[in-house]
Amino acid sequence: MGNARARKVPAQLVEDEDYQLRCERVAGIDVAKAKADVCTRLPPAEPGGRRRSRVEEVPATARDILALAGRLLADGAELVAMESTSDYRRIWYYLLEGAGLRVQLVNPAHARQLAGRPKTDRLDAQWIARLTEMGLLRPSFVPPPEIRVLRDLTRTRLQLVRDRTREWQRLEKLLEGALVKLSSALSSLAGTRTARDVLQALADGETSPRALAGLASARVKGGRQAVGRSLDGMQVQPHHRRLIRVHLDHVAFLDREVSALDDEIAAALDAIPAAAGISADGVPSPDPGPGARVLPAAQRLAEIPGMSPELARAVIAGTGLDMTRFPTAGHLVSWAGLAPVARQSGPRTGKPKKGHGNACLRGYCTQAANGAARTDTFLGERVRRLSRRLGGNKAKCAVARSVLVITWHLLADPEARFHDLGPGWHHRKTSRDRTIRTCLRQLHALGLTVELTDTAA
Repeated sequence: MGNARARKVPAQLVEDEDYQLRCERVAGIDVAKAKADVCTRLPPAEPGGRRRSRVEEVPATARDILALAGRLLADGAELVAMESTSDYRRIWYYLLEGAGLRVQLVNPAHARQLAGRPKTDRLDAQWIARLTEMGLLRPSFVPPPEIRVLRDLTRTRLQLVRDRTREWQRLEKLLEGALVKLSSALSSLAGTRTARDVLQALADGETSPRALAGLASARVKGGRQAVGRSLDGMQVQPHHRRLIRVHLDHVAFLDREVSALDDEIAAALDAIPAAAGISADGVPSPDPGPGARVLPAAQRLAEIPGMSPELARAVIAGTGLDMTRFPTAGHLVSWAGLAPVARQSGPRTGKPKKGHGNACLRGYCTQAANGAARTDTFLGERVRRLSRRLGGNKAKCAVARSVLVITWHLLADPEARFHDLGPGWHHRKTSRDRTIRTCLRQLHALGLTVELTDTAA
């Protein structure tokens, strides 16, 4: 250890889990694209004998998987475990779960074959089955069917929004090639009415910068003159007009699809009883009206600063509504990948790294943190306070974690409501004497001597 001083840690009594035989009858599945190797572990045929393993190769078709489910039910399988292998595991999980079997997904890193041993699909299936029967594999979170529907809709909407952003970026690149500097005069092309009007006129064949500038809104920064100057010297060719129209039509199509998906997402969430509110009369309803005893889940999450109704529905699709899957808020934060992973060995502590987690949910919470940073609230002040010490990205990641913790509490208790602590909460909670000592220490470090006088006296 060199000069490092060993830190004495008192002895602790840690309750361990029982890793003896947990399940008598289990099955382990190593999933591939077109087939899977299945190992079924059964009790010994005779008392005192050895446990039996049946290994078979099953094609990835609905008929063969349902036949496998029948054999597993006949064997009395208590648990079926499989690696979370891309999307190939979906047909296996859904059909086996629908047949009445208890199925769990496991992280491939947790079920990895021992180093130094042969590596085949059949051996992998046997290894998964052996680990499963002793309870050595942690199950991954799989949302219920209604949340899976909501998740598919929200993720498709996310992809369409990203495609729309890429379309605007392609359009801006095209305009630069035509010497049109419209993006310099406007804050943004996307979502700006002036940009759409000017681009539509360009696609229709208008070539006069003055006429195009007349289409701009009077509230544009710099006025119509700035728009006119950005169009001086433009060299719009016929193929530019054709491509501008193609991009605008694609953006309009994506706008309609995103709007339609918003309606479908809202309807899918309203159809889930656990997401509904409770009226003043105690009647569960998606729209409980004024004086509601409990607001719908999406409305309660939308009260968090930076969280829009669309973003709240996306967060619910990522976490689900049943918070009993996550014993504490820390479990949910860790599952989302917003908690650093401890890396300590001896006296050295490595730089903590975040886990992989749920990338979509992490992105939703970070988006909420970006929105909260522009508000005069507790979360907004937290972003600004941490940014001075950690930097903007780390500060927003920390606030994204706070947003997810708040989400857990709101979903765990349907009657809970968000209450903003206010931007001055941290200052009020900081000890007055501690603040004085900190300021004096900083001033003394600069070589200054200060005499304090209490103004209240």
